[in-house]
Formats: sequence, C-alpha cells, structure tokens
Amino acid sequence: MEADKVKESIKKAARDLFRRYGYKKTSVNEIARRAKIAKATIYKYFDSKELVLHAILMDYIRESVADLLSKYNNQADLETYLGNTILRVSRLTYTICNEFLGWDFIRESTNTQEYLRTLSDDLEFLLISSFINNAEIGKAVAPEKLTFLIKASKNIVFSFAFTSVSEADVRKNFVSFQKEILPYLVKATVE
Repeated sequence: MEADKVKESIKKAARDLFRRYGYKKTSVNEIARRAKIAKATIYKYFDSKELVLHAILMDYIRESVADLLSKYNNQADLETYLGNTILRVSRLTYTICNEFLGWDFIRESTNTQEYLRTLSDDLEFLLISSFINNAEIGKAVAPEKLTFLIKASKNIVFSFAFTSVSEADVRKNFVSFQKEILPYLVKATVE
C-alpha cells in the first residue's frame, strides 16, 4: 500500500473503534488489527495513539468548517450567519467530546484535558484564518472582532468539558450559551 492509503486505513480503523468503544478503551493493537497492518506500521506514520486521534479530529473539523463557510453568501444576515456558524462549531466540539473521548475520561484525565486545550487552539487558529480569509466575511468584519468572537466562544464552550458534572449539565450549558451569551458576543462583533 502507498503511504497515503496506509494512513487513511489507520485513521478509518481508529475512527470506527474510537466511536464504538471510546478513545480510552481502544488499543493500538486493535487499530492495527482493524486496519490489517502491523502495529509497528502505525508508529511509522503516527508517534502515538493521541496523534492518530488528532489527525482524525482535524480532518473532521477542517471538512466541517469548510462546509460551514461555504454556506455563507453576502445576501445572508451576517449576524445570524456568524451566530449559527459559531453554534455549529460548538456542536462539533460536543460531538468530538461525546463520540470520540467520553465525558468521564475528559474530566478524569489530565492528558486528555491538555490534549483538548491543544485541539481547541488548533480549532481556534483554523476558524480565525478561515473567517478572515473568506472574502465576504473578511471585508464585513474587522479581524480583531472575529478573533474576539472565536476566542471568547471557544473558551466558554471548552470550559463546559472541564466544569460540567454530567452530560446533562453539558447540554444545559450549551443551551445557555446559545440563548444567553452567544447573541451578545455576535452583536459586539458585527457592530
């Protein structure tokens, strides 16, 4: 197999296993067995299981952000569009935490919390550069205001993973963010 195909087979196997069993319960041996390769081959392409996860999640996030940004047209109400886009990106973070990692593991593991901080920084950078480089949005809103919106939203949303006691609390916090906080952040951004 050529290198790209091998990497894709590793990511596909890991994605399926992480979704089914969670990150913590999936071993590198199981990923190798599912991908039909030797365990050493995984380490040839990825230094750790965490880096396999990171590659999967960044692919997922890049595709999702590109899809969200492609839906903007300058005829749409910018305030509504920004609010909806930030909300959808927030749901992406929820999906990542819920489907790939598991809430208990996130709260219990210092390594996972550090990893989520790294992932949130990568997501922040991707969003800021994507928004600023979007011709219509970049012209309509100053870069520092877009940066404020994304950083504030990211910090609030990722704090849910570390402070919520249960999944129900996480959902309640997301609803509160959507109804009570996000509208004010967006309004400050577009004014």
